[in-house]
Amino acid sequence: MKICVLPGDGIGPEITAQAVRVLKALGLKMDMEEALLGGCAVDAAGDPYPEATRKLAQAADAVLLGAVGGPQWDDNPRELRPERGLLGIRKHLGLFANLRPAMLYPELANASTLKPEVVAGLDILIVRELTGDIYFGQPRGIEIRNGEKVGFNTMIYSETEIRRIAKVAFEAARRRSKKVCSVDKMNVLECTQLWRDVVTSIAPEYPDVELSHMLVDNAAMQLVRNPKQFDVMVTGNMFGDILSDEASMLTGSIGMLPSASLDANNKGLYEPCHGSAPDIAGKGIANPLATILSAAMMLRHTFGMDEAAQRIENAVKKVLAQGYRTGDIFESGMKKVGTREMGDAVLAAL
Repeated sequence: MKICVLPGDGIGPEITAQAVRVLKALGLKMDMEEALLGGCAVDAAGDPYPEATRKLAQAADAVLLGAVGGPQWDDNPRELRPERGLLGIRKHLGLFANLRPAMLYPELANASTLKPEVVAGLDILIVRELTGDIYFGQPRGIEIRNGEKVGFNTMIYSETEIRRIAKVAFEAARRRSKKVCSVDKMNVLECTQLWRDVVTSIAPEYPDVELSHMLVDNAAMQLVRNPKQFDVMVTGNMFGDILSDEASMLTGSIGMLPSASLDANNKGLYEPCHGSAPDIAGKGIANPLATILSAAMMLRHTFGMDEAAQRIENAVKKVLAQGYRTGDIFESGMKKVGTREMGDAVLAAL
C-alpha cells in the first residue's frame, strides 16, 4: 500500500504523526512517504502544490493529509495561498466525492451545544460534491464596471457531475438506513433545479432507498432542530462545505470528525474536517482523533480493510470510554491529555 503523507501547516504535523503511529502499529505492509502541501510548500517551493508533491500523490494509492493554512499567508496572491494547494490536489486527482460522517459518541453527548436528547444516537453522512460548483466555475474574478469594483463567480454543474455524486450517496445509503436527502436551492437557482431534476431521475435505480429533497436554508435549520431525521445528505460543493461544518459541531467538537475525498476508483485523500488551528500549533494539545479516524476511513474505502478500520474505531471508542480527553472535548472528571498522550492511549487500546 503506497500512502502519500502530507502533514501540512499548523497542527497538521502533530496530528498526522499520531495517525501514522497508529497505522504502523497495525503491522500492515505499507510504504509511507511525506511531501509538502499548503503554506509550508509555498515557503519551501514557491507553490502550494509543488510538482514533486503532484508526482508522489499521483503514484500513491491514498493520501493522508493534516491541515493547510494560516494567517501568515493571508496576504499572498490568491494563487500562492495554502488553500489553492488543497483545491489543486482535489482537482488533479479527480476527488469528486467528499464523505463526512457526523457521529456522536455516547461519551461525548454532553460536549455538544445541543441538548443530549436532541443529539444522542446521531449518525449522519454528508456526501459533498467536491470538484464543481461555484468554487471552480468560470468566469470568475474582480473587475471594474461603471467605475467600481465588481466581484463575480459562476455556479455551474453538468448532468454527469450530479449523476455521479448522487450515485455515491444512494450506494452509501444502501449500507446504512436507506434514506437520502438531497439539498438544493431550486426555488431561486436554476443550477440547483437541474440538480434536483437529475437526482430525482436516478432514484428509480434505487427502489430500496427513500429519497427526499430539502432547500438548503431549511436543511441548515433542521440540522439544529432535529438532526436525527437525516441519514445520508447529498449536496453541492458550497452548500456541503457549510452544512458539514455545521453538522460537525452537533458532535461536540470538529476535532472528532474525519473525512474522505474519493475518485471514481476509490482512491482517496483522507483528512480531518478541522483546520490548521494556528493558535495552538506546536503546543502539543491538538486532538488527533479525527486524523486517526480518517486513517481508518482510508483502510475501509481505498483498501477494503474493514476489519483493520474497525480495530482503529474500536480503539478510539475505548479511549473515550476510559475518560481520555483533549482540551476541545474536556469536561470535569475526565483525564485531560495532549496530542501525543492521546495517540499513546489509542495505541494501548489497539
